[in-house]
Amino acid sequence: MSAVETITRPTQPDIEYHPDFAKYQERTRLRLESGNLQTDVPTGFPSQLISPLVWEGKDIEKRSDWAYHLNDGQLDEIDAALNSFKALNKPLGHINQFTFPLPNLHSVLRYLSKEIHNGRGFFVLRGLRIDSYSREDNIIIYTGVSSHIGCIRGRQQDTRLQNGTSPVISHIKDISNTVEREKIGAPSNTADKQVFHTDAGDIISLLCLSPAAEGGESYLSSSWNVYNILAKERPDLLHTLSQDWPVDGFNNPNKPYTLRPLLYHQPATTSTPERVLIQYARRYFTGFKAQPRSADIPPITEAQAEALDALHFLAEKHRASLDFQKGDIQYANNLSIFHARNGFKDAPGKERHLLRLWLRDPENAWVTPEPLQHRWDTVYKDVTEDEQVFPLEPILRKNVGS
Repeated sequence: MSAVETITRPTQPDIEYHPDFAKYQERTRLRLESGNLQTDVPTGFPSQLISPLVWEGKDIEKRSDWAYHLNDGQLDEIDAALNSFKALNKPLGHINQFTFPLPNLHSVLRYLSKEIHNGRGFFVLRGLRIDSYSREDNIIIYTGVSSHIGCIRGRQQDTRLQNGTSPVISHIKDISNTVEREKIGAPSNTADKQVFHTDAGDIISLLCLSPAAEGGESYLSSSWNVYNILAKERPDLLHTLSQDWPVDGFNNPNKPYTLRPLLYHQPATTSTPERVLIQYARRYFTGFKAQPRSADIPPITEAQAEALDALHFLAEKHRASLDFQKGDIQYANNLSIFHARNGFKDAPGKERHLLRLWLRDPENAWVTPEPLQHRWDTVYKDVTEDEQVFPLEPILRKNVGS
């Protein structure tokens, strides 16, 4: 007589890239009924964060002090810096605070960088004269101004291209009308709603070249506020977030997946306050269109599925909707803020088109958690002036973080 052994392999929970609130509620109900959930925050983690980085979206929407309006004198200074750089006849990778000089605006931008790292965590620079310049000139201006916020630019590709170059600027634009949708693996290149997430790197910057005909609103939400809510109402999910998750490598033969937490804690030091960092993009656990969740890697757990939905729906509930206008540059602390966008519809002459930079400011930068260091190095390490390229039009890109 032989014994038949049944081996039950874990399976991926019923969860998709676009969050389903009814499924989230049901999963929460079942997990709460099961009991045995932690009632305290993880050891060493704060029960509450008190900081300007903790804010409610509805309060932000009532204020206007997060928008810095450029005046005519500052816009003229930017124009002079553009002409100064072009007169050098250097490749665009050589744009920096010295080749794009802003003698008066510089101190304002340095103050605003401190606001990103230690204040509210974001601001909008408003009023660039987008329509007065060519696409390349707008890229030079955007890169030049941003070099005074964060002097290190990050790669927007996972590795250097075969010709040794690294794109450091990305076009956030719907390209599904020119590229087969099944080849698009990132929501940033579609008109779809983009759920709350973080990118790779320290500072996420977006320049609005053109808004959509309809929709496409930009949303920000304080991840520190979300943390405080979870610490009070669902500390068990903080335990889940602070443990290792299987991050999809999307058919990377060398690393099919990596294990790392989504939540990190940094105790206060003599020079820095206590901090928490939440770093995640939902599609690395659910897949998205041309990049479904890999079948041969560990699935996430029911607790992790609930935690993913909790992050999104709490961020959504407490979000701020920013009036993102043509000529606006939005700068946000990727370590303390989740971002998302509404779905949109384009029309001839009204096509949503943003430019994105990933920046780092060594003077104000937060310490990078060790499990994220390789990812950060991929973005920021040894990005030489001569390898940087600035595509004028959207290109399909390889994964870095979002």
